[in-house]
Amino acid sequence: MSEPVVEAVGLKRIYEIRRGPFKGTAHLHAVGGVSFSIEPGRTLAVVGESGCGKSTLARVVSLIEKPSDGSLKLGGTDAVKASPQEQRGLRKTVQMVFQNPYGSLNPRKKIGVILESPLEINTKLGAGERAERARAMLAKVGLRPEHYVRYPHMFSGGQRQRIAIARALMLNPALLVADEPVSALDVSVQAQVLNLLADLQHELGLAYLFISHDLGVVRHISHDVLVMYLGLVMEQGPKARIFERPLHPYTQALLASTPGLAGTARRQRIVLKGELPSPLNPPQGCVFSTRCPHVIERCRTERPMLRPLDGRQVSCHLAENFLEPGHTAPTSQAA
Repeated sequence: MSEPVVEAVGLKRIYEIRRGPFKGTAHLHAVGGVSFSIEPGRTLAVVGESGCGKSTLARVVSLIEKPSDGSLKLGGTDAVKASPQEQRGLRKTVQMVFQNPYGSLNPRKKIGVILESPLEINTKLGAGERAERARAMLAKVGLRPEHYVRYPHMFSGGQRQRIAIARALMLNPALLVADEPVSALDVSVQAQVLNLLADLQHELGLAYLFISHDLGVVRHISHDVLVMYLGLVMEQGPKARIFERPLHPYTQALLASTPGLAGTARRQRIVLKGELPSPLNPPQGCVFSTRCPHVIERCRTERPMLRPLDGRQVSCHLAENFLEPGHTAPTSQAA
């Protein structure tokens, strides 16, 4: 087994929010204690609704933001306690691909300049060698040599995202953090970009942290899945286990709402009632208790711990009730 490219243990990101004059401050737990590891050539997909903490987790792992608590290791090096010099070195090993290919590329710079910028800042390579590497990377992501001298507005959305991926790979990172990298693209183009990411991973041995709300995309690209809700992990484990038999009601609802995902646990549509609770005032017990169709009194008062069950980890008091196909947990009459 290879050494993990990234290891996170109890990772938290807490923001202090000012309520206004004379009201003091509140604490928003955007990421409330997440643990995972990713080995070379593997993809961990983080899924959940908007506001669940996915993008915050991506920024923390990318070293854009510092965690409030927990540990984060990149290539075996403690990224939280690293010196400023070590931090600069670690930032080369993890690169990010953003959601919007229209906004992530400088419209005033030619593609060649955009690709060479990371090399110019972080290496001592000469202009000729930088240009050679940039042209080689263009070819690797499926673009032509003449694209080197063009501007971003001359490309389609899919081509721009290929350029963004090429830029992220210029420093030969070990980990690529992709935050909704295909959600702004047409469905026909999404598959092309996902196939490119899979080919690059196979060729270069990259580890991916893939942020998405689209479970159809996640099924295509991931090896492992982490389901988040209000900053906490609801379910986490191998893709096959979670897609075949989800044990958390929130995971079941997400899968049931995604067209084309077959399976006995998802034949009946699950409609979640109510709005996502405020992260400034989460429910006392299980954070999903206000919307769960199977909630019981224990769920409202006692927060479930993430625990191993059936080859994955799940945070639900009633998870055992979903192990048998077709069997559901008791539903509270007061829900």
